[in-house]
Amino acid sequence: MTSLLQILLLILDVVQFIIIAHIIMSWLINFQVLNLRQPIVGQIWDGLNRLLEPIYSRVRSVLPSMGGLDLAPLLVLLAVYGLRIVLINNQAAFS
Repeated sequence: MTSLLQILLLILDVVQFIIIAHIIMSWLINFQVLNLRQPIVGQIWDGLNRLLEPIYSRVRSVLPSMGGLDLAPLLVLLAVYGLRIVLINNQAAFS
């Protein structure tokens, strides 16, 4: 059962990395450091959006309108951290 805990933590680590990469890439695109017309940048951005948009859209439907501020990535990242803490604190159940 310890293997199951390690697999779940690994999945959460990968999700965390993908969300952080998406956040950083969105900043770089908005500050015009990256150009979406470059094929590799466009493909990576499209792939990240396809992975994360279903999650973000559910969170956005619950959040009130904040103008131009999108807090969905932050809340999803906090939820991933929270799940990680819950799993680590309850690792005795996986033994």
